[in-house]
Parts: sequence; structure tokens; C-alpha cells
Amino acid sequence: MSWLFGYSRPTQPPADEPPMDGGNAASAPVNLTKAEKKAMEAYRFDSSALERAAAAAKELERSRHAKEALELSKLQEATRQQEQMAKIKEYEAAIEQSKVEQKRIDHEERRKTLQEETKQHQMRAQYQDQLAKKRYEEQLVQQQRSQDEILKKQEESVAKQEALRRATIEHEMELREKNKLKAIEAEARARAKADRENRDITLEQIRLKAAENRTTILESIQTAGSVIGTGLNALVTDWDKTLAAAGGLSLLALGVYSAKGATSVTARFIEARIGKPTLVNETSRFSLLEAVKHPILTVSKAVAAFRKPSDALAGVVLAPTLERRLRDIAIATKNTRVNRGFYRNLLMYGPPGTGKTLFSKKLAKHSGMEYAIMTGGDVAPMGKDAVAAIHKVFDWANTSRKGVLLFIDEADAFLRKRSSEHISEDLRAALNAFLYRTSDQSSRIMLVLASNTPQQFDSAINDRLDKMIEFGLPGYEERERLIRLYFDKFVLQPASEGKRRLSVDQFDYGGLCKNLAERTAGMSGRALSKLGVAWQAAAYASDDGRLTEQMCIEICDDAVRDHRQKMEWLSAEEKSRSMMPYLLDLPPLEKPEEEKIEREEKIEKEEKIEKQTKGKAQKSKKDKEPESDK
Repeated sequence: MSWLFGYSRPTQPPADEPPMDGGNAASAPVNLTKAEKKAMEAYRFDSSALERAAAAAKELERSRHAKEALELSKLQEATRQQEQMAKIKEYEAAIEQSKVEQKRIDHEERRKTLQEETKQHQMRAQYQDQLAKKRYEEQLVQQQRSQDEILKKQEESVAKQEALRRATIEHEMELREKNKLKAIEAEARARAKADRENRDITLEQIRLKAAENRTTILESIQTAGSVIGTGLNALVTDWDKTLAAAGGLSLLALGVYSAKGATSVTARFIEARIGKPTLVNETSRFSLLEAVKHPILTVSKAVAAFRKPSDALAGVVLAPTLERRLRDIAIATKNTRVNRGFYRNLLMYGPPGTGKTLFSKKLAKHSGMEYAIMTGGDVAPMGKDAVAAIHKVFDWANTSRKGVLLFIDEADAFLRKRSSEHISEDLRAALNAFLYRTSDQSSRIMLVLASNTPQQFDSAINDRLDKMIEFGLPGYEERERLIRLYFDKFVLQPASEGKRRLSVDQFDYGGLCKNLAERTAGMSGRALSKLGVAWQAAAYASDDGRLTEQMCIEICDDAVRDHRQKMEWLSAEEKSRSMMPYLLDLPPLEKPEEEKIEREEKIEKEEKIEKQTKGKAQKSKKDKEPESDK
């Protein structure tokens, strides 16, 4: 339809025609500016386009496709309108999208602004907090200074008052002493004056007393002489009285010596049946005196004696090879007691704290025997009484019906070599007495010696030993089992009971035990048990009573460090004789020096806070006191 309205052809400029109506029309101005000409051309009307449109309309009406052309033009117009509407919708959608994007940008800017404001607020709060802390510290320092000054003044005042009081007391004492001296002097003068005046009377009294005493003594001598003379005369003249007197004196002497011997025998019998020897420090045997002193302990032992004998290695963690050997010994000892055979003497040697005493007690309980524990170091201080004490121990042990396991700890203290060691005569006599009592196998006494230096034993002692067992330091697996045992005994069981102020943080107990077993190389079972006690004490000392994994590791590292220091303190002789054959290569500690410095700073900070708290408490207490008390 563009050709209908004249869009397809360019507009032709009108041809220059002569002015119509002769000279009626005004001729176009010639001298016009370009702007005026453009304005004139804008108002100029082209009538040829209307003419062509009218001609095209007439031709279209006469055409048989006029209706289709009209419909086509309508469709094209509708299509253009739809396209225009689509463009409008797209424009509106673009506007909405731009609004959403603008809102997102505004929200993001707002969020960033809020974050920046929050950051600024935090920085401001931190800065204010730092300023407040600084002001508080300065106030504390100033308060401390003022308190120190007040205390100093108070001390000076008290010192002045004390000096004044002392001077007053000294002056009073001096005056009192002078008055007392004057009174004594006056009394002495008065007494001297009275003595001078009564001298004649006093001398006469002395003479009378001396005459009476002389007369009494002479009469006593005469009476005693007459009685003795009469008795002697009767004895000499009458032989029956003489024989009776001699027999009475003999019977009196015999009665005295018999009573003395019977008393000694009875005392030894009572000591063997009722009490216990001096050298025995601990025993499972019933004693009347011990029952009177410790009734609860005696009852508990009696109740435990009626229970079924437990395993000899229950609660004892040792190497598998050593456990097999000790189990065989426990079975053989039990069967020996049942069949009333002869016991074998044992020697247990190794570093201290490896379970020698513990196994001996459990061996006695498992076998149904009674045990007695003595220390070799108690023999030497007894001197000459050591021989009698050793005989008393063996006599006391022989009176047992169940049999006694005699455990001598640190036996090398008095069973040393007689050839190479310089020992005293008393100790040599005690050694000889011990050798005499152990010369034969016994069916009532099982001798168990324990020592850290078995090479110091006398050759005669070695000859009396039937079995030697070495208790070495625990290996990795044994240390892990021991740590698990003591961790359960000292930490987990008290925490599970809930009766004590003790709780355990959540962490991997198995991994912790393995880690600690690697760190504690070279430590004995006793040292590991002390580690469990240290964990328990650390939990009790904490603020909330909670034991954490880091606390366990720190305490273990401290214990390892202390153990190494103890090993360094050993002399060369001790290292060569006792501990060095059992020491292992200790792994290095993994704890860096920075953690140590951090821990020291933490401790200093806690001490500072504690001092500040004490200062506040003292200040508040002083403020509450009345002004007169200050």
C-alpha cells in the first residue's frame, strides 16, 4: 500500500511555473535567508500526491483484487501493531529487569554498607574495650599504690605504737624490779636483825637436836647388834635352823631364775602367736594386736580370705614370655602347698617399680599362703639385735599352718658379698644367721628375694636360690595396657560414678593411649601409675573439673621430662649396675618451645588476675569496715 500513499516514489519538487492570475500573485521574494527558505518549504503543499492517491483508489476500486489488497493491508497493519506491542512488552520487561537489577545492586550496596558499619562498630568497640582495660589497669595500679601507701602508713603507726608500748612496759618492769629489790633488801635487813637478836636461842635449839640424834643412833646400833648376835648364836647352836635358812635361800634363788626363764619363754610364745616380729612391715597373717589397732582392715582381710583365690596375674601387666614363666611358678607353688612339698626360693631382679612386690602378694593369695614383707634396709640399723630379730622372723613364720611367703625387698642391703664388700661385724653376723636359717629347703617358708643389683649378693645366697626371674621395663604393648588400666582406674571409673568433681572431655581414648605409650618409653609401671594419679589431680585442680586430651599429653610430657632428669642424676656406678641395662632409647619430645613460652605467659596472666582479684576483695573489705576501725 505504500505506493497508494506515495511512499514508494520520491517527492518531486514543483516546477517553476509562472505566477497564476497574471500579476495578482505576489512574486516570491528573491533575497531570503536559508532559514526563511526552509520555513517556506515546510509550509509548501504537494497536491500531486493526493492526485496520485485518488487515481490509485479509483484503479483499486475497479480492480478485482481490491478486497484482498484491503485485507492484506489490514493484516500488515495488525502485524505491525503486534510487533509494536511485542517491542513495548520487551521494553517493559527490560525496564522491570533493570528495576530488579537496580534493587539487587541497592541491596548489595546496603549489605556492604552494613558490613562496613558492623566492622567499624566492632573496631570501635574493641578500641573502647582496650581503652577501658587500660583505664581499669591504671586504676588498679593507682589503687594498689594508694593501698601500699596506706599500709605503709599503718605499719609506721603500728610500729610507733609498738615502740611506745615497749618503752612503757620496759619502764614499768624497771620500776617493778627496783621496788622488788628494795623490798628484798628491807626483808633481808629485818631477818638479819632478828637473827642477831635471837642468836642465843638458836644455838641452844641446835645443841638439843644434836644430843637427841646422838642418843637415837646409839640406841639403834645397840638394838641391831643384840638382834644379830642373838640370831647368829641361835644358828650356830641350832643346826636345824641353819639348814632351814640355807634351804630357803636356795629355793628363793631357784624361784627367781625359773620365773625369769618362764617369762621369757611365754613372751616369745605370745609374740609368735599374737603379734608380729619387728622386721616384718606388712603381713596377711592374723594378729590380735593388729586386729585391736586396725579392726576394719582386719575384717576386710578376713572377708577377702574366704573368697575364691584369684588369678596370680590379675591386674599385673607384664611381657607375654614373663607371664608364662610366672604362671608356671604360681601353679607349681599352689600344688606344692596342697601336696605339702618343699618350696623353691626365688630371686626377682630388675628396675624398681616393675611389679615384683605386687606379684609376690598375688602369688601368696593364689597359692593360699600367708605373706610377710620385710626390707633389707631395716636390718643394718638394728646392730647387735639384728641376729635375734632374724631368728624371730623365721620362728614366727614356722608357726604358720598355711605356710608363709617371706618377701625381702632390697635384699642386697644386708646380703652383700663378704669377700669384696666392707661390711660391719653386726651385718656379717646377721648374714650368717640368715644363711643358717635358709640352709635347707622348707615346707613352711617360701623365700622370695627382690633386688635391683643382684650382682652384689654373696655367693652363699646365690647357692640358696632355685629360680631367678628378671622383671624388665615394660615394652610398647605393655605400656599401652598399663596406661589403659590406670586411665580407667583413676579417671574413667571416678568420672562414671558421678560422686566426685571429675569429668572427661570427649576424645579418642584409644588413640591417646597409643600416643602416650610411644612417649613413655623407658618408664616403669610405678611411674605410669603416678601418671594416672597426676591426671586425676589435674582434673580436680581445673576450674570445671574436666580433663582434656591436651592436659593428658602435657602431664605425660612433664613426667617424661622428670624421668629423664632422674636418669641423668644417677651416678656412673648406679647406671652401670642397676638402670642402664634396662634403659631404652627415649624418643624426642614433640612439644615445641613456643608452647612452653605460651604456657608460661598464661600462668603469669592467671597470677596477675588472681592478684587483682585479691586486691579488689581487700579493698571492698576495707570499705565495708567502719571509719574508726580503719
